[in-house]
This record gives sequence, C-alpha cells and structure tokens, in this order.
Amino acid sequence: MLNGFYKATQATKSVRHRLIKTSRNTLLSRSSWARLWSSTSEFAPRNNGPSTRSRAASSSSTVKLKALAQKPLHVSGTLDRDEGHASKYPPVIQTAYDNIKKYPNCVVLTKVGGFYEIYLEQAEELGPLLHLKVAAKKTVAGPVPMAGFPFFQLDRFLKTLVQDLNRHVAISEEFARDPSARAKSGYLFDRRVVRIVTPGTLVDEKFIQPSENNFLLVVHAQGEVGAQQIGAEDHRPLPPSKLVGLAWLDLSTGEFFTQSSNFGSLPSELLRIGAREVVLSQSIGSASVQAIADAIGQEKHVVTQYPSHSAALPISEWEAKLESPVPLEEQSKFSAEEVAAGNILLDYVKEKLLGLGMKLQAPIKRYEARNMSIDKNSMRGLEILENSQTSSGGRKGSLLHSIRRTVTQSGARLLRERVSSPSTDLVVINQRLDLVESFARHRDLKDGLHLLLKRTFDSQRLAQKFALGRGDADDLVSLHRTILATQSVAQLIGDQSGDMQSSQHQSLLAQSSKFSLEGPLKLAAHIAEAIDEDALLEHHLNEQLESVEIVSRAQNVLNSEGDDADAKALSRITRSKAGSKIEKQLKVSDTDEDDLESPLDDTMIQASNPTSSNTAPEEQNAWIMRSSATPSLGTLHEKLGELANEKESLTSSLRRLSGASSLTLRWTPGTGHVCHVKGLKDVRASMEKLKTARSVGAKKSTRTFYLSEWSTLGSEIDQVKLQIRAEEQRVFQILREEVVDNLVKIRRNAVILDELDVACSFATLASEYGFVRPILNNGQSHKIIAGQHPTVMLGVQEQGRAFVSNDCLVGDDERVWLITGPNMAGKSTFLRQNALISILAQVGSFVPAKYAEIGIVDQIFSRIGSADNLYQDQSTFMVEMLETAQILKRATPRSFVIMDEVGRGTTPEDGVAISYACLHHLHSINRCRTLFATHFHALADMTQDWTSLGKYCTDVHEDSDGSFTYVHRLRSGVNRESHALKVAQLAGMPDTALDVASGIKQSLMVSGMQRHAEVPPTTTAVNA
Repeated sequence: MLNGFYKATQATKSVRHRLIKTSRNTLLSRSSWARLWSSTSEFAPRNNGPSTRSRAASSSSTVKLKALAQKPLHVSGTLDRDEGHASKYPPVIQTAYDNIKKYPNCVVLTKVGGFYEIYLEQAEELGPLLHLKVAAKKTVAGPVPMAGFPFFQLDRFLKTLVQDLNRHVAISEEFARDPSARAKSGYLFDRRVVRIVTPGTLVDEKFIQPSENNFLLVVHAQGEVGAQQIGAEDHRPLPPSKLVGLAWLDLSTGEFFTQSSNFGSLPSELLRIGAREVVLSQSIGSASVQAIADAIGQEKHVVTQYPSHSAALPISEWEAKLESPVPLEEQSKFSAEEVAAGNILLDYVKEKLLGLGMKLQAPIKRYEARNMSIDKNSMRGLEILENSQTSSGGRKGSLLHSIRRTVTQSGARLLRERVSSPSTDLVVINQRLDLVESFARHRDLKDGLHLLLKRTFDSQRLAQKFALGRGDADDLVSLHRTILATQSVAQLIGDQSGDMQSSQHQSLLAQSSKFSLEGPLKLAAHIAEAIDEDALLEHHLNEQLESVEIVSRAQNVLNSEGDDADAKALSRITRSKAGSKIEKQLKVSDTDEDDLESPLDDTMIQASNPTSSNTAPEEQNAWIMRSSATPSLGTLHEKLGELANEKESLTSSLRRLSGASSLTLRWTPGTGHVCHVKGLKDVRASMEKLKTARSVGAKKSTRTFYLSEWSTLGSEIDQVKLQIRAEEQRVFQILREEVVDNLVKIRRNAVILDELDVACSFATLASEYGFVRPILNNGQSHKIIAGQHPTVMLGVQEQGRAFVSNDCLVGDDERVWLITGPNMAGKSTFLRQNALISILAQVGSFVPAKYAEIGIVDQIFSRIGSADNLYQDQSTFMVEMLETAQILKRATPRSFVIMDEVGRGTTPEDGVAISYACLHHLHSINRCRTLFATHFHALADMTQDWTSLGKYCTDVHEDSDGSFTYVHRLRSGVNRESHALKVAQLAGMPDTALDVASGIKQSLMVSGMQRHAEVPPTTTAVNA
C-alpha cells in the first residue's frame, strides 16, 4: 500500500514538473498560473489549499486580471503572530516566518516544489507590486496571505525586487532529507536560506548588465561627522575636507578597489564609480547619514547603514578572500580609512553570500592625482556617460555611446572606466596611443584581432563564477574557447609586430609579453579531453524537445480551459534557458550572436533526434563528459553498453516469446521499469504468453506490466548511470579546482584582451572619421586645429550635413577666451567640444581634429545649462552659483574650465557684476585655461586691458531678402548682437508677438535703457 502511495506521489510530481516546464519562457496570465499553481500545490492536506480556488462560471464575457485593481488581501480576524501562535503554522510557512524574523530587511522567497512563494505581510505588500495573485492559505492559526510564481521566472521577479524596488531578497531553497530524517519527521524536504541578493551583490543573474560593472561601494569615515560637513555638490558650503575611505568591488568579476577622498567629492565619485548599492559605515554619525543619503540618493542608488561587528583586520588578514596576497610594500600605501572601508565591504559581502567562498582580485588603490577629475556637474553637462536630454537618461547621444566600437562586453566595461576617469600620466597615455596607432596603421592586424576577440567570452565573469563555486559545463566550454582565442591573439601579435615602427612595436610586444598561457592552455586541453561539446549540445536539444512536447500538451489544456490571451501567450514561446545555451554552443568565430539563426527550427530538431517521440527516456541520456575522460568513465560506459545490448536481447527475446512485436521496455517516473505493448493483437498475445507478468495498467489497445527480468536489468542500468553521473561530477569538480588554480592568469589575460579591444575600438573610430593622434605634454595650453564635437559631429554626418570645425589656441598667450555671438550660433558646442577633445586625448584615443597638442589637464569644470533643485529648496540661480563657487575654489593652473552664460538668471546689473567677478577670478587667481561664453557684451569693454584674454565671436549672415544663416566659424572680435528675435522666429513665435518684441527693442535702444553695459568706473583688473 505504501509502495502504491509513493508511486502515485511520484506520478503527481512528474505531471506537476511537466506543467511547469510547459511555459518555461512563456508569460501566461495570472489566472492561468493560479490554475496551474493551485492544481499542483505541495501542501498535502486538501482542505489547506488556497481559499480562492473555484470553478470558473460559464460565461462568454472575460475580464483580464491585470486590468483589476490589485490591493492587499485583508483576511478576517487579527492574526496573532507571536512565538506561541507561530508554532501552529504548517512547516513551510513556519520556516518562512522564522526566516522573515531572522532576516528582517529582506523579502523571503521560499522554494516549494516548482514555485517560489511569499507569505504573510510580505505577500500583502508585494503581491500587487509584482502583479501576483494574493491568496489566503487556511491554517490552524488563521488564514495566511500567500503569493507565488514559477521557479523558472526567478530572474524576472528578482530583477523587479532588486533593481526596480531596491529590495534585499533572501532565497530559501529546498533540500531533500536523507531517509532517516524523512522517516522521523515525515517531511521530504528541509528549507534554508542559501543567499541574500542585493543590488550590489549580483553574481551571474540573467538581468545583470553585461557591458557595465555592478559595483558595491562602502563609505567610511573615522568618528562622528556633522551634517554640515557634506560637500558643496549637495549644495552646502564646503568646510575643511573630511577624509573618507572608499572601497568598492564587483562580485561578478572579482574587481576590488579602494580610494581616499573627502565628503565634498563624494557625489562625483559615486557617479564616476557607478555603484549600484552604497553602504555607509556605522562610524558615520546619525546626524550625517541623512545628509549623505540626500547627496548621493539623487543617483537613485540603494543606501544602507551597515553595523559591522567584526574587528578591523589589517590587509594581510584578507588573503583568504583574495586570489593573491597584497605585497607588503603595497599594504602601507592604504590609508586607515581605506582599510576600514575594505573590512566593512568584505564583511557585508560575506554576510550576503552566507558563507559561500569567494576569491577576489587583490585590492587596487586608486590615486586621485593619477586621473583627471571630472565633477558630477561636468559629467552630466558634457553628457559623457549618459544623454541628459532623454527622459530616462539613455546612453544614445552620450560620448561613451558615440565612440564605442568594442566587440566584447568586458572591453565595453573598461572603456566606460577610462572615459569616466582619464589618465594624467604621460607615459600611460602615450603607451595607449602607441597601441591605437599600431592598429590604425595596420588594418589587417586590427581586423584579425577583431575576429579573434569575437570568439572570446567574458572570462572575467566566467572565472569569478568558478571562484564562487557556480560555474557549469557550458562555462567550461566558453572558457576553453576563450583560452584558445587568447593563444591565437598572442601569436598574431607576435607575427606582425616586427613590421612596425619602434614605438608601435614596443607597445605590441609589451602587451604580448603580459600573456600567461602555460597554465590556461593545460586547463583548456583538460577541458577538451573531458567535455564532449556535441553531447552537451544534444543535452540542451533534448531539454528543448521536452519543452516543445509539453507545450503542445499545455496548448490543449488552454484551448479547453483558458482564454484567448492565454493561448496567444503560449504560442509566443521564446528560446528557453536551454535554447540560449544552444546558441552559446553554436557561436562561431566571425559571427555575432545577433546574426545567428534560431537553432531550434523543426528541421534541426528532427535531424538531431528523429525518433524522439518513440524513444524511452532512459535512452535519451546525453553524457557531457567523454567516456575517455578517465579510466573509470571508460569502464562504466563499456558496462552500460553491455547492459544496453542485454536490454536489446531481452526485448527481442520477449517479443519472440510473447508474439507481441510492439513490446518495448520503458521507465516512467510513476511506475518505474515496465513493459509496454500496444495494439489489440499484441495485448492479447502478451496476456496469454506472459502470465507471470504483474499488470500495472491496461486499456483496450495498450497494456503496461512488470516483468522481473526487466526490473532487475533496469535496476542495474540505473545503478551504472548513477555511477557515471557521480564520476562526471568528480571530474567536473577537478576541472573547477583547476580553473580556480589558474584564476590569476585567466584574469590577467582577460585584462590584456580588454585593452586590445579598447585600442582596436579607438583605431576603428579613427579610421571611420579621420581622427588624428593628439600630442600630450606637461604644458598649460591647448592647440587644436579644426576641432570638432565628437558626438554632434557623428550625429550631423549621419544626417548628411557637414560640421563646421573651429580652432582653439587657448593657453600661454591667451589663457582666457571671451566668446560672444548670437544664440544658436554654436558657442556652447564650441565650449563642450574642446572639453571632450581633452578627455578623449587623455583616455588614449585619437581626436576629431586636424592637429591637437594639449597640456595635461588635471580637472575639467563646466558651468553650462540650467536646472533647479526644488527638493533641497534651491532655485536655478542658486544651483548656478553653487556650481560656480566650486569652480572658483578648486580650479588650478592645470585645469580646463568652460563657463556658459554665467549670471543670466538675475537682473542685468547683477548678472554683469557676477560674470565679471568670475572672469576676473579665473583670469587672475586660478590662472587656468578658460572658455567663457556670454551675452553680456559689456564684459568685452571691461576687460580691454587684460593681456592674457582673447575675444572671439560667432555671427549671422543676412541676405537682402531678410533670410539669414548662422556662421558657426569663430572669428576674432566681439559680436554685440545676440539675434534673439531670429531664434524666436525660428521657434515659431506668432508674428504679432515678434512685432511687439521688435518695437520694444528699438525703443529700449533709443531711450538708452541699456545702461548696464557701461563700464563701472571703480573696476580694476589684475593682469597676469
């Protein structure tokens, strides 16, 4: 009796598993999932099912559940959830309840069979936000709110919870109990939290951005810090700098960095780093936490204050978590704040991984002096990383988007890092430029590298998955292909570097000499010897075939019970996880994944397994390891082959004995090893001649029965298969360990590939648009001939128009350029393009100009555009003044400053006074390279005696018929006409309004009401 109950249970679970796999990649309506969920619930007592289950009424009208208002389900009565009543919950809910108390700041997802479920208040709160049906589970303690979703949609809901709702999620998985524990408790599974997922601790989730780092940042300050000490970039006066330690890492790649900074630079550092999650140390006093959160919270990042309970450890104690120790001479270079921040970071990650081992790269100390500083306002105003004009801040139209020609995801991440933090080291910059020039001059080499780089996978993230114990066979195959491509890259560089000039030759040899291939090549050989890629592909195809079969069954169910929306949703099946792995396996050397045709068309499925519908499940095994991987595997596969022959012999013997030619030997989850015949004639023959068989089930034209010979042989086959799987797991674990042993070399090679990818990207950009190599020096001048805006230029050329280039010779003789001219004539574009050319040059790229010689810039500042900050009670003019104040305080003689229309947000008199004061300070005190655009023409008269200031302007060309065109080319001089009415005319202002404006302008000029343009007699310029 117990045996029969167990078989029935197994059959039910098999059906439930197939129902879940039916729509692995299909998004059905919530009503359909509710039907599937309720019909396959693991909860044993029938009267404990969701109370909302009911048969649908027969009606021709339908209402989409998603169109209904989703509100928390209010159950009758008050549920007492103290310790006494909590014990009355069923075991699954009790476990969830305990986890909610243990992890109070986390959403707890509990695995129950084929679903992840949410209980209690969390179900009431999050069900509507996740668009999940909230049901009430009846328990002795009262009804319990619950909601759930299929297990294969975990990534989708994690993305919503973690990235969209900024929540921490604790994932509770189920683990099969051993027979003794199962007999003692009566329950099949234990459940425990295996990991806490937060925005900054993603590892290999499907929704992680492949071309961006996923950084977790810790901010630490020694002692209490008052809120008034927050830096000026959150628009508070900047006090004497308060040092803070920054430590950040990307758990998906293992990269680990530290830096010393101050509160004033914190918002800019956050924008540069691009952290997904920010953790504040407990040492920062409560008075300052909210102010810091306000300052960096504008970036929409999760901000958490974390009380680290571990003792502060020196860097030498971090070795267990690092792939290699930090050299002793380097340890002393880290500040106390950095070390403290690093300790908090490691503790926080360890807590979220719940003991999962990790191997990070050794921490790299970042020095502010070695990189160009670009403050938050300049990063946004120059649209370096994102386009500020789009509603969502998209990347299209940004500098990063315009110049990106990388072919690998890791190369794209390196490009972003360099663009947001250009170098100030002449040696580093020139090495990068040498590499770009070598590829720009040798197109065959560049094209060959591009093809080889396309063969590689993201080895940084692949290696880190193995370091965290999460890599699979597909990752090993990807790593194998990447190692072989890396070897080809090294050979290609070595073969062609001899034909180059000395500097280019040295740059390529320097890269080639960094490769560490001996260990990785041995690893690649071991992977190739062990893993059968064809069998792995067949394994994924079998998974996909099973899904296709189940989908057809589900379609029949939905046709009879579902609505049109359900049927349409099911018909739009996309590639499943198996399909994506097949695509990964089919990736070829010179083809992007986007160019691949679907590998799952009918022809390929039939060709790969033409008899799949008639093949017993035990015959569809696709072993991922070669039988020659180890002697044990060879012996086991030989034995399995012998047993397969015995099975064929037994089948033939039974067919002869019974006279039933349709007899087959099968295995099913519910019944085990059985014999099956079909056809009325064969059924009768088997019943007459196989009288010792024990019948399992029979119909008019089919019969299923047990036969001791097949049961014994089938058990032997199962035992050998278990031994093969165990041996495969052992071999796989050996390969995993070998990957970890080669972590340092794999990551080092990955860094070189990324550098080559970025250099090839810049070379491609240069050849496409005629960029030139800039000359960098330690001077304090810009000599740019025929410069162009790198982003606007590309957009204009795409439209078939020509971009007007301009020279910029600001520096030694004319340290400041005062630029006047009409609206819409290109002043702002000119300012921005020279700042962006400076950034590109120090990133290591060629630049859009005919000639460029640039003195190293330590900081770039921009005061452009207008915006208010009503949240912090700051008007547009206040924001402008705060930004201007920071420029005047922080700019050095090596800085490059662009200022556009300072003082326009107030009265003309005040505006002229403020503009003059800024211009005077930049010219005489900061003494930095400055491009200063204004409509206050009086400034030209007030600065007549300034020897280091040049005056330039744009213009308008008017025809005799009244039409006009803008002259974007700068010329020496002052243009006292802003031509604002022409812009208003282009904008479509009504003629009546234009006539009024023209009349008022004439009357103002005649009456002399523009007295603000007169030079104040008390003004004294300080010349330099």
